[in-house]
Amino acid sequence: MRLAGKVAVVTGGGSGFGAGIVRKFVAEGARVLVADINGDAAKEVAREVAGAAGDKAAQGLRVDVASAADVRAMVDAAEQRFGRLDIVVNNAGVTHLPAPLENVSEADFDRIVAVNMKAIYYAMREAVPRLKANAPGANGIRGVVLNMASTAGVSPRPRLGWYNASKGWVITATRANAVELAPFGIRVVALNPVAGETPLLKSFMGEDTPEVRAKFLSTIPIGRFSQPEDLGNAACFLCSDEASMITGVCMEVDGGRCI
Repeated sequence: MRLAGKVAVVTGGGSGFGAGIVRKFVAEGARVLVADINGDAAKEVAREVAGAAGDKAAQGLRVDVASAADVRAMVDAAEQRFGRLDIVVNNAGVTHLPAPLENVSEADFDRIVAVNMKAIYYAMREAVPRLKANAPGANGIRGVVLNMASTAGVSPRPRLGWYNASKGWVITATRANAVELAPFGIRVVALNPVAGETPLLKSFMGEDTPEVRAKFLSTIPIGRFSQPEDLGNAACFLCSDEASMITGVCMEVDGGRCI
């Protein structure tokens, strides 16, 4: 029960890594607002975890993280439902199909900026004042923001140039905001997952064939894709009081790909 008494918001929580984080957080005692642009998926994950932990453990909500109004409503909903806010997980993300950088459409580029980058700005703009207002807990910590970056921001793959760049931005934003918010007792951390068994995997690869999978797997020393449970476990540690001395860290969950 490492997150007992904590309230979290998880964006992109209706599938993939986000759903893995929601399941782990609730299993460890947190109450979670599950936010996803697919409202039905968010509500289904919330029903699933609430069924195991009690009907007050989670709530699903349709949220477009690229909308400032939706993000404000998301943070308001978490406080109204659960009475406080302790953890914000900015997990929602998109990519473009593998292509030469000059062939990626402006619409795809703008979507990446809106979802992978600007959504984090919206979430932190709404959440940080509320986290600052929390009474300090263990070792003076008032709250945690966890951003989902990627190994793409550390060791970029060709033909995913603008996605790579957006994740590099997330890494820098995490580190910069960690320095600024540390004096207020707010920790900011990130995860850098390698390609995983999520709805985005086919988009990263361009096509899902045994040959393409083998090519991707050959770059991961541990020999498998990441799983939602892997990210849930790592996120739980970084957002728990056990990690109260850790901020600005962008932890690779990558089976050794970035070594």
